[in-house]
Amino acid sequence: MNILVIGTGYVGTTTAIVFAELGWHVTGLDTDAQKIDQLKQGKLYFYEPGLEELLNKHLQSHQMGFTTDKVKAIQENDVIFICVGTPSHADGSADLKYIKQVTEDIGQIMNGYKLVITKSTVPVGTQEQVVAWIQAAQLKSHPFDTASNPEFLREGKALQDAMNPDRIVIGSNSDRATNMIQTLYQSVKCPIIVTTPKTAEMIKYASNAFLATKISYMNELARLCDPLGVNIKEVAEGMGLDPRIGLSFLQAGIGYGGSCFPKDVSALIQAAKTNHIELHVLEKVVYVNQTQHLWLLSKARERLGDLANKKIAILGLAFKPDTDDIRESPSIRLIESLISEKADVYVYDPVASLPANSHFKSIKCCKDMDEAIDGADALFLCTEWSVFERIDWAEMKAAMNQPNIFDGRNVLDAGKMKDIGYFYQGVGYS
Repeated sequence: MNILVIGTGYVGTTTAIVFAELGWHVTGLDTDAQKIDQLKQGKLYFYEPGLEELLNKHLQSHQMGFTTDKVKAIQENDVIFICVGTPSHADGSADLKYIKQVTEDIGQIMNGYKLVITKSTVPVGTQEQVVAWIQAAQLKSHPFDTASNPEFLREGKALQDAMNPDRIVIGSNSDRATNMIQTLYQSVKCPIIVTTPKTAEMIKYASNAFLATKISYMNELARLCDPLGVNIKEVAEGMGLDPRIGLSFLQAGIGYGGSCFPKDVSALIQAAKTNHIELHVLEKVVYVNQTQHLWLLSKARERLGDLANKKIAILGLAFKPDTDDIRESPSIRLIESLISEKADVYVYDPVASLPANSHFKSIKCCKDMDEAIDGADALFLCTEWSVFERIDWAEMKAAMNQPNIFDGRNVLDAGKMKDIGYFYQGVGYS
């Protein structure tokens, strides 16, 4: 089977590369000619460890290719993965305009049987719309099946997750489609869940919403641990050893970000409202996440007083390490708050950067840590890049105007930092 992946964003590019690695011939299709040209040259336009090496490997072996020619791509491939974006409307609901456009293209262009698999994260019931859109667009009736096959990739660990997944979810009402998808994944060893399209779509949303809930729960608990003099890191360890809870996603910090959790939680809340259901827990999850950085900022005010004209160093723009993704990053929310208080903000990240058209005109983006930290009155650590743990903090202390560290990821050893002479404040850990 030859595979077409429509949409060469983060998920689509990763999906295409991984299926090539699994031995299938893959074509990536996108309307963005610049993006396609870059991929053809073996250049990954986003940062993700290990992917660019595989991209070049499979381009050289002709196991994969990229194109903007949708007619040829759709007609020459029987298995089509939809990996286009589903951005949020103003009310938080998912915008399916790109899904609709792609499915209409498939309907108009298809020249025989096609298996259309939605890998994009979409609201429950979308698969039924996909069928209707394809049928309405067909110029000549051709057989087709549809299925939902949601992705569960972590940015920074996408290759690892794709090659060694926790599970594969197949949502389909067709035995033929199910068997074809199982064949595509035949060399991958993990549990396979075969269910209805609606259930598969809900599994994706429910998974991300639950992980976001764990994060916000620990972040809110950390606020209580601080005045009680309790170490949230030890609390997390004690909780996580219970197999019913688990250790993952119990790390307190300044909140979650990225392209998935904020968007997916909002979409699920909006879907509930449409069905006259209130998801009170998830509404609070969002509130805690949006205000978590303000809690740490209040600690800085207690220490420094008025932040106006004080130099504040920000270490980390990306919402997590091993990615250059700054979408919904807590660091950005913190920067916005600091700017509103007229602080002088200096930012450093080893990989991520602000876009050229960024509205943050008043901040200084630094090429190295020394520039960001030199003369700073306070430092906020916002992304747990490993390089930050290896800093010679004793040397850095001498460069700061005031040795104040606000660790938004609880990365550093509080005791060691205090021994060096820093004022150290973590999140529920000081």
